[in-house]
Parts: sequence; C-alpha cells; structure tokens
Amino acid sequence: MRAVQITRFGGPEVLDVVDLPDPVPSHGQQLYEVSAAGVNVADTHHRLSCN
Repeated sequence: MRAVQITRFGGPEVLDVVDLPDPVPSHGQQLYEVSAAGVNVADTHHRLSCN
C-alpha cells in the first residue's frame, strides 16, 4: 500500500510517499479502500506554525 507519511514539521517537502504492508482488519473491524483524500488549507498552516 502506498501512503504519505509526515514525520516532522514543515512544508510540503516533509510529505514522504512510502510503501507499507497492507493492513489486515481484526475481528469486528472492516477495511475500506480509499481512492482519494484531501488536505485542508488550515492543516497546512498548522503544520507550518508548529515547528
């Protein structure tokens, strides 16, 4: 599974695309496929101001 990880504060340069193992749901859980996601402008401002 491809994912975007953020391991430090900063701008868009801290967004790292990584390959992770596919998640396996436990009993009573469901796994959903996400084909698109968004980032709010407020989230980007918060990341820049918290370093």
